[in-house]
Amino acid sequence: MARDFFFEQDGPGRFLPTPLTRGPWDPKSLHGRVLAGLIAHAVEVEHGDPDFHAARLTTDMFRVAPMAPVTVTTFVRRDGNRIRVVDASISGDDGTEIARGSVVFLRRAEQPEGQVWSPPLWEVPPPDLIAPQEMKGPPGMKPVWETRRIEGDFGSLGQKRAWTRETLDFVQGVELTPFVRVAQISDFANPFANSGSAGLNFVNADATLYLHRYPVGEWIGVEVVAHHSADGIAVGECALYDEEGAIGRTTVCSVANRRPAGMVKPPGRPEASDAASA
Repeated sequence: MARDFFFEQDGPGRFLPTPLTRGPWDPKSLHGRVLAGLIAHAVEVEHGDPDFHAARLTTDMFRVAPMAPVTVTTFVRRDGNRIRVVDASISGDDGTEIARGSVVFLRRAEQPEGQVWSPPLWEVPPPDLIAPQEMKGPPGMKPVWETRRIEGDFGSLGQKRAWTRETLDFVQGVELTPFVRVAQISDFANPFANSGSAGLNFVNADATLYLHRYPVGEWIGVEVVAHHSADGIAVGECALYDEEGAIGRTTVCSVANRRPAGMVKPPGRPEASDAASA
């Protein structure tokens, strides 16, 4: 059975968004998670190599992205023996740049000898042992991903932990890769790390994902490990896991922004009536 999807590809590098790409701050704008996904998808398709691993993805979100066709262009900044750096730019049909990013690929190598300190293992219940929960977002929205809370929740104090998995395809007819799957999670650090007792009052200007390995399976665990803010500027960080252990980190820098009425939880799928009118 075919799944719903975020984008339909319309020629080389050009993508048509569906209403499911709707962001939380403006119903006519794209969600930050799909901007990160677009950069990851385009760079992986055009410059991916089995010998290289995407160790870092940075997405800069410096302009409200209208829900309209976009084009992604890529450029190899450096192609060395052990490192490959690819820049990407997302623009509208009028040529306005909406977002940009870069991916750092590192060549896989033999693991060095010796031991290095790492944090303790992530000991939490597996997702199959956690009952599904109903996600509620802004009016007229349904979830476009599934979350199973382990500890804490949006709009509350305390550390948050959760399992999350994608429920949609990213590009119509294209199998979701581990890199694109986790790239979309990179933006999750803003609402997860930067929301508190008064809900979410920060909007992120970027998302930076670090991966020492790709996730295995559908579920990705997210754990808030840091939030600090002053003068309306916040930095939030989450550790990322799969069911086999740690896979990396995601960090965002954010600026104070009053949330739409009732927005405490992340956005989701438009109701049928909204999708028809979008």
